[in-house]
Amino acid sequence: MSKSLVWALVVLMVNFSGCFADQGINNTTVSSRPDVVNIASILTFDSIIGKVAKIALQAAIEDVNNDPTILNGTKLKITLHDSNYSGFLSMTEDIIRYYEWRQVIAIYLDDDHGRNGIVSLGDQLAARGCKISHKAPITPLATKTDISNVLVQVALMESRVLVVHTYANWGLDILEVAKTLDMLDNGYVWIATNWLSTVIDISSPLPLKTVDVMQGFITLKSYTKNTNLTKKFASEWRNLTTLGLSSYCLYAYDTVWLLARALDAYFDRGGNISFSKDLLLQGAKGDILTLDSLSIFNGGKLLLQDILNVKMKGLTGVVEFNSDKDLFFPAYEVLNVIGTGVRRIGYWSNFLGLSTISPETVNMNPPHRTRASEALHTVIWPGQTIQKPRGWVFPENGKQMIIGVPNRVSFTEFVGQSKETGAFNGYCIDVFTAALNLLPYAVPYKFQSYGDRVKNPSNTKLVSLINDGVYDAVVGDIAITTNRTRIADFSQPFIESGLVVVAPVWRSNSSTWAFLRPFSPSMWCVSGIFFIVVGAVVWTLEHRINDEFRGPPKKQVVTVLWFSFSTLFSSHRENTLSTLGRMVLILWLFVVLIINSSYTASLTSILTVEKLYSPIKGIDSLMASKDPIGYQENSFIRNYLIAEYGIHKDRLIPLSLPEDFEKALKNGPNHGGVAAVVDERAYVELFLSTRCDFSIVGQEFTKNGWGFAFPRDSPLTADISTAILKLSENGDLQRIHDKWLLRSACSSQGTKFEVDQLDLASFQGLFFICGLACFLAIIIYIAATIREFYKQYPAVSESTGRSVQSGPLKTFISFVDEKEETTKARSKRKYSEGSSSRTYADNSSSSIDLSK
Repeated sequence: MSKSLVWALVVLMVNFSGCFADQGINNTTVSSRPDVVNIASILTFDSIIGKVAKIALQAAIEDVNNDPTILNGTKLKITLHDSNYSGFLSMTEDIIRYYEWRQVIAIYLDDDHGRNGIVSLGDQLAARGCKISHKAPITPLATKTDISNVLVQVALMESRVLVVHTYANWGLDILEVAKTLDMLDNGYVWIATNWLSTVIDISSPLPLKTVDVMQGFITLKSYTKNTNLTKKFASEWRNLTTLGLSSYCLYAYDTVWLLARALDAYFDRGGNISFSKDLLLQGAKGDILTLDSLSIFNGGKLLLQDILNVKMKGLTGVVEFNSDKDLFFPAYEVLNVIGTGVRRIGYWSNFLGLSTISPETVNMNPPHRTRASEALHTVIWPGQTIQKPRGWVFPENGKQMIIGVPNRVSFTEFVGQSKETGAFNGYCIDVFTAALNLLPYAVPYKFQSYGDRVKNPSNTKLVSLINDGVYDAVVGDIAITTNRTRIADFSQPFIESGLVVVAPVWRSNSSTWAFLRPFSPSMWCVSGIFFIVVGAVVWTLEHRINDEFRGPPKKQVVTVLWFSFSTLFSSHRENTLSTLGRMVLILWLFVVLIINSSYTASLTSILTVEKLYSPIKGIDSLMASKDPIGYQENSFIRNYLIAEYGIHKDRLIPLSLPEDFEKALKNGPNHGGVAAVVDERAYVELFLSTRCDFSIVGQEFTKNGWGFAFPRDSPLTADISTAILKLSENGDLQRIHDKWLLRSACSSQGTKFEVDQLDLASFQGLFFICGLACFLAIIIYIAATIREFYKQYPAVSESTGRSVQSGPLKTFISFVDEKEETTKARSKRKYSEGSSSRTYADNSSSSIDLSK
């Protein structure tokens, strides 16, 4: 955010020697280095700013003319003109936004200076979502009686944030009148533009009466660093006048030096002085303004460029312009008037906005803007309090909002109306009023009942009346649905309330076959199959090498079954000898450990924790059945179930009171009742708090909440939403909930709704790994066995001297059934017999050779 250069305190008009000569000024040209350059300043002579600016300008002219290093002998001559008041508005919008006030009242002098400043302030506030709620102009010739009449009207307004933009004399009169009207007490916020800080700087010490009416005010002042140059000028200033030194004085002094340096640069590059008539400035004949006598300085654009190119170190700090023709580092001090002086509570700068960080630090090393850096020191407000004023009160003459409220006949804990007093109360009402109290402005309102007190009204019809102009807002148990958001804006939800199913439930007690309930049937079947499979795999791997897994077929079947199921208790007596068998057994024992632990935990829960049971499992089971379904009368639920879930309208039974819910659920679908009721969670939880025979079944199948309805683009929507979030963060929302909705008659501690049994899906990973291990072990075993068989089978065939009559498969089965030690012994024996035969044959061959 850039701020334009604040030189408006002195409007310097540059003209040159000879320019008003009798000969005329058309196409006049003089030497590039004239002896004298005439400049003019427009000031308000009667103001304290004009007085000190005049002294500062004259001091600067004298210093420039006495400095031989500038203008090379050319002298400056100043002419002062009375502007009859003109000036600028200091910044107040960062302050208003910082304290989160949304509406302010502007008190200003009704002239160009005042009106233009307030228009500018209004634009800045509107860009931040704030506004000037009331303008209080004061005529320049107003008496204290006139001022009192204006302030009385201000006191009747809702806003208590007052911005005073005027001149010192009128400003002090305004404050004195406000004192008599008790408008400087607690609850008010007074923000004064730069005139107040100027009065304090220039007119100190102020009379005690004047100081008394300024207490707690906030004002702004242009920031200037206290350098050696400033200290030297302050010392000289005390010799020039008894008035105090203001930042206006420093800016006025620097303005002259800025212009002198720009003129010096202009002349150095050959700039000359010439004027031309402007054909557009033609006055009517006899016009007293004689516009045709005016002319235009031809070198104006070049001089302006030289002004913008100046970079100098002045009393106000470094003076340098950016590409937008703004000062590089503008800064303000934010002051709080307290006691006999002022207390600085922070600064404003381009980089950080409002901050307690000094501008020098920011300029040298611009930090990132954060929420923590945008802060001010504590303010002492009017009435000697440090608590931030709310900034508004309920006005005595303000227009009231008409707010529609559903006149419910059931669940009146949420919103209800007293038959005796007509007052509205309930959870929704308390949330709304608490949110209003957090707003930074007043909202006068009046609740208006909607409904016939016979049955609950339709909230959708109620919301639609906002569009018809009947209501300015709707407050109550209003669910935020798609259809409703098409006709109104809703605030942030203040309670979550999706749709749920409530049905009768029974206590699930222990039974003879309770030990089977931890696992589903599929889990029991797969577990039993794996016990047998693992036993068979281990028997296969151990059969050829382990005597404990050999014997008659009947014995081997018993061994497999015994071994398999005894692993459940780790009581198997058979030892495994093969490497593959041990690996399979270790993995299986791990699976058994997990199954056993899960079973034990589930059975313990079944036998010790009370559970509830219902044949209805949720909205899906309701859709699959043909039973009637209850819903709250005049609720959006009926159309929702028909449109979204395809439930036939004949199955939907409207119910009004909680007692109707209870009766219909107890009767059931076979005796004129309903199988279940579909309603919003907020109602259901309140209904169940005192009725233990029912419970929510299944999951919440929609996600929505309740909010307050407002017209389209209403500013209250965002503000109420922010207030609701604050209520949630500070715990007030929960406290309001507990006040109206917390019930303990039906405690569910130590009980829970019956959950599904442990199913196969929970263990399929373990079974897959175990099955894969068994499969790989069998494959490896078969491959090794086949390899061994082909090594042994030819030797056996040759030794018998006959072919295998029964086929290779039977031989292989016999080989597999044979104990490994027998196979190895036979192989060793045949190997020995083969060696002896070869020795005998060799000896026979040798004998034949010898005989020959």
